[in-house]
Amino acid sequence: QMQLVESGGGSAQAGGSLRLSCAASGRIFSYYFMGWFRQAPGKEREFVAVINQDSDSTDYADSVKGRFTISRDNAKNTGSLQMSSLKPEDTAVYYCAIKRTGEVLHDSSTYDYWGQGTQVTVSS
Repeated sequence: QMQLVESGGGSAQAGGSLRLSCAASGRIFSYYFMGWFRQAPGKEREFVAVINQDSDSTDYADSVKGRFTISRDNAKNTGSLQMSSLKPEDTAVYYCAIKRTGEVLHDSSTYDYWGQGTQVTVSS
């Protein structure tokens, strides 16, 4: 089993920044792709960003490209999502998730382990 715990959510003004963290425990974090997803009220969970095991490949949803940066530190078993130039439409519960294989990385149903989520609220 793998446990993931997100932190760093909160409130921000439009144009501001927040940094989310994901702490992993239980197995070897470096074996897994790590992704961030979000779910706004009344909407489906959507892909935000993903990073591979060695941090040499990342991918982002078009809606966050150029504003968000995903990173990880395998030595510390942690991952992060730096969010800048925040918009009200970024308001959602943000989840980190991990998976072993590299197929369909944008599909939340293919991820093996999930955190409990952290709320991000952006006001205009």
